[in-house]
Amino acid sequence: MKTTAKLWIGLGILILLSPLGLILPEHFKAGDAWGEWGIDTIKELVGYIPQGLEKLSNLWRAPLPDYAFRGWEEKGLPHLSFAYIISAVIGIGIVVVIVIAIGKLLSKKED
Repeated sequence: MKTTAKLWIGLGILILLSPLGLILPEHFKAGDAWGEWGIDTIKELVGYIPQGLEKLSNLWRAPLPDYAFRGWEEKGLPHLSFAYIISAVIGIGIVVVIVIAIGKLLSKKED
């Protein structure tokens, strides 16, 4: 089996496992995943919001906030799991396109 086929199979498995990031924290009552805190959660954890973070917090809005489609937050675990999988596919697709584009640019410079 080619290395690229192994890579795509591995990525497919990771895509299908992505809802574990939703299921496990809920099962263990763990709250947000480590490092995925919004400014409200940081204020709760630390006691204040760092000034630089507060300034930059409105700079970027995620295309799929909380890895779900607008209005799906309350639809339950099956819908949210599906949204996680779609988010993973979109994210991997974007990364693959960017890597291929950079690869083509770099290979043209070497020729």
